Amino acid sequence: MADPFQNVDAAGDEFISAFADSMDERQSDPTMEEIVARYLGRLEFDEGSLTVEVGCGAGAVTRRVAEYANPERVIGFEPSLGFVKEAKTRVGDHDNVEFEVAEGASLPLRDGSVDNLIMHTVLTHVVDPVPLLTEAMRVLRSGGRLVVCDADFSKASLGNLPNDPLDACAKIFVNEFVTDPYVVAKLRRLVCEAGFKVECFNFQSRSVLDNDQMLPWVEETGKVLMKRGEIGAELHAGLISEYRRRARVGTLFGYQVFASLIARCP
Repeated sequence: MADPFQNVDAAGDEFISAFADSMDERQSDPTMEEIVARYLGRLEFDEGSLTVEVGCGAGAVTRRVAEYANPERVIGFEPSLGFVKEAKTRVGDHDNVEFEVAEGASLPLRDGSVDNLIMHTVLTHVVDPVPLLTEAMRVLRSGGRLVVCDADFSKASLGNLPNDPLDACAKIFVNEFVTDPYVVAKLRRLVCEAGFKVECFNFQSRSVLDNDQMLPWVEETGKVLMKRGEIGAELHAGLISEYRRRARVGTLFGYQVFASLIARCP
């Protein structure tokens, strides 16, 4: 199965709504708030500046960016019309942000017109990151900053015992919903080859212990397996029930590592 995040609209309204909710919940996690706050704290939002998020989804991170940049302008670009529509319904009172449909490798912006460009959990879902990084180099002004934040999906886990069925779901989720789980390992090289100068490259562990933030890894994996006839609805329901049981009794353990890279345009 191809990564559905490469063509979200084809995945359907239910997928869009479910992952918009999941992204909002993930971003409300204190660890994720800390990760985003740390990289935003290194950016400059001078008067008249423009900050862009590429692949913004339903805008969970874009709204945080708008808070930091306020009153300066923020644009969230996203190739999915469905996600853009969802982002506009969730924007709230952030009047300095707008959302537009656009591909990350072809932004409707002038050369050197952007002060900060953010790619948050984007590059793991594209076949080739190079065109997006090349486009970022084009639109950023000299001295502008690129932020790339992504999960090292190759290290992700939902397991706390040998042959854990929930961890099997996590492994299948990565295989089915992530284009390249090893992007983080290549990130510094890719960014340098695009012409940027790396300023910092940090890592942060994230655990999910008592909430539904990784439940889509079980729900959506089960849907894929049921569609292929590999499991039945009873097992799917049982896996979801087990996830929720562990969250309730304190035995759930989801684990991820996030990398944050900040680089300057020469």
